[in-house]
Amino acid sequence: MEIFTGRACKSLIPYITVAAMLVSAVATAQLPDTLSLTINQAEKRFIDSNLQLLAAHYNVDAQKALIEQAKVWDNPVLNTDHVIAANGSFMPHGKLPDGSLNNQYFIQMEQLIKTAGKRGKLINIATTNSKLSELQLQDVLRNLRYQLHIDYYTIARQLMNLSTLQEQQKQLSILLNGMQAQFSAGNIAQKELLRVQELQISLQQDITDLHKAIADNQADLKSLLQIKDPVFVKPSDPLAVYLDLPDNLENIIKTGIQSNPNYLLQQTTILYQQQNLAYQKALRVPDVTLSPNFDRNSNYAPNYWGLGLSLPLPVFDKNKGNIKAVEFSIKQQQAITSDAETGLTNDISNAYNKLSLTIAQNNATQKDFYEKYQTMFRNMFDSYQHKQISLLEFLDFFNDYTEIRQRLAQQLLNLALAKEELNYNVGSDVIK
Repeated sequence: MEIFTGRACKSLIPYITVAAMLVSAVATAQLPDTLSLTINQAEKRFIDSNLQLLAAHYNVDAQKALIEQAKVWDNPVLNTDHVIAANGSFMPHGKLPDGSLNNQYFIQMEQLIKTAGKRGKLINIATTNSKLSELQLQDVLRNLRYQLHIDYYTIARQLMNLSTLQEQQKQLSILLNGMQAQFSAGNIAQKELLRVQELQISLQQDITDLHKAIADNQADLKSLLQIKDPVFVKPSDPLAVYLDLPDNLENIIKTGIQSNPNYLLQQTTILYQQQNLAYQKALRVPDVTLSPNFDRNSNYAPNYWGLGLSLPLPVFDKNKGNIKAVEFSIKQQQAITSDAETGLTNDISNAYNKLSLTIAQNNATQKDFYEKYQTMFRNMFDSYQHKQISLLEFLDFFNDYTEIRQRLAQQLLNLALAKEELNYNVGSDVIK
């Protein structure tokens, strides 16, 4: 066994002191500003400033504009024909016996008339396409909002852990100061002092690692909130301790089927394909082009008025290929939607069961246990200082306390995340 001398022990003290100063500086360092936000305030800022949502909003507006475009009639076409040379003469514009100009010109207006309700069907398709864009926006919002809540509550849990570690660090520093004096007086062994100093170094490393993890989540949260300033976003809402679980799972599943934007997107896609099928069938009916025209001096009558009518004859192309393709697309989308409904039902049931288990775990008895354990933590310091317990007992309890406090913070986070997962799958806040 290695024997530590007083000189060897004292040689470690400067390194331990420097390490303590560095980690303490990290632990106590403050950014220029701290922005405290409730979850509702964070959501408002997120919705007002997030660029992904803004881009999706523009897409919705663009699709709404296409509805108006679908309502517009096709423009008429003007055709004209005017004589510029005839019988070896350029621009022959002589006069007839009645004194009128002896020239020829032709004027025709063409107007396409869509048949079989094609225009109305295109309006329906454009309207449904706009609805699809709105559902895509809602799904983007749902996903980003879920990530926002995860980051928010994760940082809240990390700050709880940081508070625990800093509290331990403070108590341990007081204890080490007293032990250093006792060691200098020769009242305690070197090994005992070094073991506690080792515990302090380990604790300081945990604090540093936790600051790094908080910084990573801060970067994600600030990106969602579009915050570029060097501020620390501090969650001001505490992690919930109690939640009420809705009793009726079937009602929650029904709400999910009516609210989940991803599932509604699949349903609406079936409607879009059905409307497209109706339009493709309407394309079998040829459109009509009306052509009123006037012809001067180029017909059996000097001033000829006529009405033309043209339409393609559906002899070869009856749009059968496109119709069959859309019919298969409908069947494909119906299968996808059916699978999505099964997946949604299972996801909601799974999230509901996990939340039920988490709520059952997070009961009042356990909360009372954690509070008593924290009181015992302070008593253990006093007991060790008064030599009422051994060093081994103290170190075991110290490590157990750290784990217990972290378990409490993780348990509260699990409760928040289980609630968010259920709300996310339902597509609505069934639990506030």
